[in-house]
Amino acid sequence: MTALPGTTGRRRLYLMRHGHVDYFGKEIQAAGGDSRVVPLTPRGRKQAIAAGQALSHVKLDRALCSGVPRTRGTAELVLEMQDNPAPQLEVDEDLIEIHGGRFGQVKSRDDVARVMTLHFERAAEPGARMMEGGELFEEAQRRSVNVIKRLLAEPDWHTALIAAHEGINRLILSWAVGGGLAAASAFEQDTACINMIDFDMVPLENGQIGTEIARIIVKAVNVTPYNYVKHGMNMTSLESIFAKEPA
Repeated sequence: MTALPGTTGRRRLYLMRHGHVDYFGKEIQAAGGDSRVVPLTPRGRKQAIAAGQALSHVKLDRALCSGVPRTRGTAELVLEMQDNPAPQLEVDEDLIEIHGGRFGQVKSRDDVARVMTLHFERAAEPGARMMEGGELFEEAQRRSVNVIKRLLAEPDWHTALIAAHEGINRLILSWAVGGGLAAASAFEQDTACINMIDFDMVPLENGQIGTEIARIIVKAVNVTPYNYVKHGMNMTSLESIFAKEPA
């Protein structure tokens, strides 16, 4: 198994959220509200480029995204900034954002942000879903964490990039710290942020072929290279995305 230099079995994951988008933009309106089509805004592209510059000297062995325009665009911009030859971008649809249900009565962007934020607060409740009729938080966490486990089971890499979504990142981080679904609401994920998670891998017991996770180390959370100290970033990411005049 390939490991980070200076270690015997450690692998590193740079887990990103996609850059800024406008969920009320013309693309999503033309698609009848299908959020899968929404691209990065000019602000989102600048954010992704800043992340790419911050990671430019990091040799990435693998790169994955959920496949929708906003995560693909983010990952591609990051990979374009690589000083070393960049890996081919892979798509794993199990990284797609938590499937949402019905919003109910919403009259403004503020209403949408409020409804979505409150649902993260209830993620640990039995049978909790992302809005009425949406995906179970438990199931979304299972499928996204399984992506990480499948990746860790594959040989010949030690540093990987994943470009995913706010909700999915919250669920992966809550699993990584052992906090259960109740921890998901605590992990703010600003647009184009970078999280860094290390995994100590050890051989399976009883002579079996393969490795397993011995320890998870969260090295960094919600780092935004376009504004490291988050000066002026006083809104949550949802509040910012659903602001009246997105850039």
